[in-house]
Amino acid sequence: MMIKTTALLLAGSFFFAFGRVNKDVTIGGVNVGGMTYAEAENAIRMQFFSDLPPVIVHTPTGDVCFKEEFTVKDDASRLVRRAKRGQTLALSYRREWADAEKVLYELCARNAREAKNAELSFSKEGFRYMCEVLGVACDYEGLLSDFAGALQSGGEVTLKTREFSPAVTEEMLKERTQELSSFRTYFDASNSPRKHNIALAAARIAGSVLGPNEVFSFNTVVGKRTEANGFRTAAVILDGEFVPGVGGGVCQASTTLYGAALRAGMQTVESRAHSLSVGYVPPSEDAMVSETSDLKFRNPYPYPVYILAEMGQGSVAFRFFGKPDGKRYEVESRVLERIPPEPPEEEEGEEDCILRAAKEGIKSESYLAVYAKDGALLSRTRIRKDSYASVRGKVQVKREEEGLSPLP
Repeated sequence: MMIKTTALLLAGSFFFAFGRVNKDVTIGGVNVGGMTYAEAENAIRMQFFSDLPPVIVHTPTGDVCFKEEFTVKDDASRLVRRAKRGQTLALSYRREWADAEKVLYELCARNAREAKNAELSFSKEGFRYMCEVLGVACDYEGLLSDFAGALQSGGEVTLKTREFSPAVTEEMLKERTQELSSFRTYFDASNSPRKHNIALAAARIAGSVLGPNEVFSFNTVVGKRTEANGFRTAAVILDGEFVPGVGGGVCQASTTLYGAALRAGMQTVESRAHSLSVGYVPPSEDAMVSETSDLKFRNPYPYPVYILAEMGQGSVAFRFFGKPDGKRYEVESRVLERIPPEPPEEEEGEEDCILRAAKEGIKSESYLAVYAKDGALLSRTRIRKDSYASVRGKVQVKREEEGLSPLP
């Protein structure tokens, strides 16, 4: 019994592998009647799959053709064994690609690009902007879907991409570096030591960057006014008089910077008036600096503030840059009282001349007025109230010669 069963199984296997297709059978357009099963399958596949169209993917970097990568699964084996005489059957098949997701992902990665932020560099010479680089994003999910649809019949697929901006663009940087204020004062260009000191202080301030809520200190940035630090001797105010001193003129730089800072919306932390009024700004708008007195102001904005300086032939200016808050800042000076000087001192000499010019004293105050874009006054706040001393003049009177009496 076992021998008969074994023989039947062997015979069945032989027939399954080497049996023949029934007569007049057409599968997938190929007449395979009378062929062995293996011959029929081979004929069908040679006819049907020898020239299956590829799938072409169009990408920004070029076209990519896929064909050899595919495997084909069909029902030819089942059809040739079950087809009845005279039947015409349609062949079903399906192309597959096990590595499709990986390869298409890599294809997307080759055509994608990270966005690069715009960059800003700032120096004494001003601003330099490096433009942003747009990023490129690929529609990977869409590519998978389109590719799956084209896989069976072949065709062309386009990799969809889109550009996107980085977090920081050049336009954004320029919006944050608009001019907030500019303030200029004038001096005698022929006074070389004084001009040198103003220019040296301005050069050290130029290129300064103040972060949000950061405090600027004039003394820290400019340094001590000493010959070793590059400063020269010029007139300074000391105890109510103009006397020679190292660093004369630096107070004009600090005063000009103060004027620009107020008009840029900076918050004053420390400022003091001179003991005598100065001629290059109205009363109560000056900012005296010394070893014991500093000019300090804070950046109230959530963005950095940048400071540049300009030296003219007989002028100095400071310019503030940042992101405007939509307001305009103006400084107002009010003289409350003028104090006439005492009569001048007299002394005899070779000729009549003025040894020291008289100067009136002043009581004054300054205000910061804040305006909206439409010009409406939002606030007016007093900044300082100051008192400048008067200066008693001193004259020399020509000495009368002995032995001579005045004419009647």
